Formats: sequence, structure tokens, C-alpha cells
Amino acid sequence: MPRFCYRLHLSLDHPHRFLFAYTSVLLPSTTTVTTKSRTPILSMSLSSSSSLPSSTSPSTQQDPDHQKHLLTEVLKYHDQTKHSFTNYARGPRGLDWANQPNPFRRYISAPLIPLQHLPIDDPNSSTIDTPPYSSVFNSLPSPKPISKCTISQFLYDSLALSAWKTTGFSTWSLRVNPSSGNLHPTEAYVISPPIETVSNSPFVAHYAPKEHSLEIRTQIPSGFLPKYFPKGSFLVGFSSIFWREAWKYGERAFRYCNHDVGHAIAAVSMAAAGLGWEVKLLDGLGYVDLEKLMGLEFFPEFKVPARPVGGKLPEIEFEHPDCALVVFPNGSGGFDVNYEELSLAISEFSKLEWKGKPNLLSKEHLCWDIIYRTAEAVKKPLEVENKLMVDPFQSSSLFSEGSYKGFTLREVVRKRRSAVDMDGLTVMERGTFYQILLHCVPSGHRNGEKHKKQLALPFRALPWDSEVHAVMFVNRVAGLPKGLYFLVRNEDHFDDLKKATRSNFKWEKPEGCPDDLPLYELARGDYREIAKRLSCHQDIAGDGCFSLGMVAHFEPTMREKGVWMYPRLFWETGILGQVLYLEAHAVGISATGIGCFFDDPVHEVLGLKGANFQSLYHFTVGGPVLDKRIMSLPAYPGPGVDA
Repeated sequence: MPRFCYRLHLSLDHPHRFLFAYTSVLLPSTTTVTTKSRTPILSMSLSSSSSLPSSTSPSTQQDPDHQKHLLTEVLKYHDQTKHSFTNYARGPRGLDWANQPNPFRRYISAPLIPLQHLPIDDPNSSTIDTPPYSSVFNSLPSPKPISKCTISQFLYDSLALSAWKTTGFSTWSLRVNPSSGNLHPTEAYVISPPIETVSNSPFVAHYAPKEHSLEIRTQIPSGFLPKYFPKGSFLVGFSSIFWREAWKYGERAFRYCNHDVGHAIAAVSMAAAGLGWEVKLLDGLGYVDLEKLMGLEFFPEFKVPARPVGGKLPEIEFEHPDCALVVFPNGSGGFDVNYEELSLAISEFSKLEWKGKPNLLSKEHLCWDIIYRTAEAVKKPLEVENKLMVDPFQSSSLFSEGSYKGFTLREVVRKRRSAVDMDGLTVMERGTFYQILLHCVPSGHRNGEKHKKQLALPFRALPWDSEVHAVMFVNRVAGLPKGLYFLVRNEDHFDDLKKATRSNFKWEKPEGCPDDLPLYELARGDYREIAKRLSCHQDIAGDGCFSLGMVAHFEPTMREKGVWMYPRLFWETGILGQVLYLEAHAVGISATGIGCFFDDPVHEVLGLKGANFQSLYHFTVGGPVLDKRIMSLPAYPGPGVDA
């Protein structure tokens, strides 16, 4: 079932057809929150096409006027794709089921190498070893060597299918890494040294989750990985097929694709931790480097029209390279990457023999032009001065370890599900609430130091200081008053947040809150109805134990670091969301990500003005309502269907 429970979006009529009577939200303190009208949806018509501008050079990217122009483009997209009480972001008026994109990309004629399906039958095999879930936040086990067995386990616990669901005439698959609408725009690639019975040479492979197999795209020079990375390292690349999300969600799809990248980064980080491996984002690489590394430069050129158009547009199914991660043995020590030399080595990948032709995902398409213009604006150039920092592993604080149900890491990551409804009854203990949040802060156990750097699992995969916070609607936490709370995940932002929000907020630590948990009570009251209204009138947002909105340090981050931070802010929210998913299941309840929310009304509840802080993602955690009409089937072997 979809991770984002957009009940309105699931109707055959798009939510633009609905106009809500709500024009304000009343806070418990009787403060009135107003909303602004939005431009009506534009009609779609065909137009002449224009090519995307070529990827800009680093020198152009550093030009202040060019940077200002790009930032204007990004802010335009972000504002245009906001939902409001009176209008939703532009999207299809109905779901074109005949052209629903195939969620499984395959490279036809590329060699397909099956991986091991776990757990296996041999109880004496080390492949079934997996540490307790909560233990990996405190320390990593000894690293295992790269082998067919460990690569199989790594992908099985991060990006593979987790189950099939069926009801009536519908059958669909679930994956370990969640996705908005269960549409899965994220594709994964493995760049690896030789692995016995997989490939005798170093290779680049596309991961095929339906088959739990690697499609060997090409062989690479034997000296490539050892020259730049520690022994026992390999790379994982992610790309996005925007069309998969845009089919359902229209212009807002670019946001959701980047949420999913964040979830995928967290998923591979957690699976790697179970094998004693570390994960770091290779953020010095530019867009062109990533395109060559994953063999994505051979897709046909996509010409972006001047306005939304529909028809047969197979080139819209190209893959946008998002990022590359290095996976390396825990304990390798610090190492640096010479990005200039690495980029030169990757440039030679264009000369390699790439195998396989990508399958067609839909017969007809609908292009939302602003998605592709925004993707162009946020392309990151090569940063030769970028330094890869490998900080020592920082354990997370323990407050209520007894809250966890004793599940192994594999049990948690593979049994994670998105709740379709919350029961509105389950009450969470205060200690459990605090323990969950201690795994949501970036710096781990700080001994009185401020939270800022991302040192704890899985946030340590990211090289930048935390830029994402959480406003929390606490509904059913025993020993904690109902009300509005704020988790400050980068304490350097505390003063700015306090000044930017309502002057009557308390900003006081709640009773029993651990010293190293930067959680603050803002206001008391029953916020359940407000939470529902803000999350597109969805009951699930108010029926959980708590829900939250992830508030990013927004425009200042892009001005300081570059507009390419726009998708990266969504990646950070996705990583935080993945932690909430896993924590909820580890304590015996459930969670759901919510991408549909009314952006500016959320800001007005907090008193935020301008673009310094923006809400990017919502979440709810609580007791799930199980739909007994839906039957679960094993992930492998599954039904012979694509969706």
C-alpha cells in the first residue's frame, strides 16, 4: 500500500476539484491562522520543445548572478508546488491506470546474476547472523568481507522486495525502502571489485529488486576502486525516474523523489551497519560524474517543453543521477578522496562497453516541465576542494532500552510497513517517546555538547551539519501534556528558531526529558484536529501517538552552500523519516510518511514568515489499524506481475 496515505489523491478526480470551506485554523490559544489563495490550475496544451541547457561548468556555478538566478528558479518551484486549503499543486485530473509506470526497471540483454535469498535454510551459516536492532546505534560489529553472500544480504536488507500484497483483483509488491505512493522512482547501482560467482572483474551493475539480482552493465578498470578507497570498499549509486512519481502527483513529484532518495540512503546505511560497514556520501562528485559512473549518459536527450504536455514521450523515462555513496569496512580509519583525480577516472567510463537497453515503463506520458527545469537548476558541479570527512562513530544515547521488543535488525527493516490508518487509541510511554527521539538527533550522545554535526547512525552518511528540525504534535504520550513541541536537531539554529516563531511559545524542556535531547515544549492543548487539517485533512495525522512536520533551515542554507542543497534537504528529511519508521516498528507500533500537507498553514501555526524555514515532510507514529482484507505473500518467489 502507498506510504503516503493521500486519500484525496487516490480518488479518480484530482484534489484540484475539491475546494474546502476551511480558510483558517484555530489554535488552542485561539490564535487565528489565515491562508493565501493560490493560482488555479492551468490548462494543459501542447507546445514546441526546447532543449535543457547543458550542465553548467564550475566557474559558471560560482558566478553570483547565476547562483541568484538558480535560487530564484528553485524558490519558484517550491512555492508553485505548495498545497493550500483552497488549491493543491498542479497534477493530473485523474489517474491514467493504463499508463501507470512499471515500478521495475530492467536492462534488456544485460547479464542477470541472481543473488542469494535470505534467510537461508542452513542454520550454521553466518549469512543468517544479524545483530539486535538497537545495538547498531551503539557500535558496529566487526566488518565482513565483500562476497556474494554479504552483497546479497546488504541488498536484501535495504532495497529488495519485502512482501507482496493482494486483495480482490489487485496485487502489488512492497520494498524494504519505502516510497511515496509505492511508485519507487529510485534506481540503484553497485560499483564493485570482483566478487566470486558474480563477476571475475570489477563491474558496474544495476540492482533488479523483483529478481533480487544484479544486471552487469559493464566491467571497469581493476585499479579504479583500490586507488581511491580503502580495501574492501564498493560504491552505491542512486538515480530517480521522475515520471514514476509525476504520473500520480504531478508537479510536486520532484519533492517526493528526493524524499525517497533519503529513505534509500538510510536503508543502505542500516543494512551496511549490520555487516560492520560504514557509508559516506561522495558529495564532491558533480552531476556529470554521477551520470558517467552509473552509465546514464546514454539515455536519449530529453527536450523539455515550455508547458505541460502529454503523449508518447519515451525519453521522459531517463534516469536523473542523484548521488553516490562509498561503502567501506568499519575501522578503516580516516581517508580522503581526491575528487579531481576521481572525476578524471570516471570520465573514462564513457569509453566502456555498456550492456543492456532500458525497458519502456509506460506507453504514454505526461510531462510537467517545471520538474525538469528545477532538476537542471539544482545540478551539482564537481567540487575538487570538497573533503571527505570520516568522523569516529558516535553512539546514540540510551534512555529506555526496554522499549524495544528484542527484534533483530533484519526483522525490523524487512517487516517495516506503512500504516494505512491509526487506531486513535494507542498510548505511548514517555520513556519510549524520548528513546525514539534520541535516535532522531544527528550527533548521538554528546555529553553536554551541542547537536549539530551528523555523527550518529544513519545520519553520519551525510557530510553537512544538520539542517532539518521537527515540530511535533503530541497526542497520546503518557506523562507528557498534549501540545506542540519542537525538536531542535541543530542547536546553532535555536536562537533563530525562537525569534522566527510565535513570541508566546514557551520553549521549555518537558518533564523528564534527557539532558542531551533538545526537545522543547511550545504550547499545551489538543492539536489533533489541527494536525489532521494541516496534513490534507487526513485522520491518520491526528490519530497517532504523535505526528510531526520536518522544518528545514531553507533559503539561508541554499544561499550559503548552493542551490544543489534543495534536494539534499529532502534527503535529510527522508533519512529522518526512515529512522521514525524503524523506531516505530522496533517498539511494536507503526508509522507513515505524509507528503501531502498544506505548506504555508503549517508555517503560520508556528508563526514562521518568509523562506528561512520551510516544512518539507510530515510523519505520524502510532498504533496501526490492520486491513484484514489484504493478504500478505512472500517476497520471493512472488507473483509474476509488475505492479
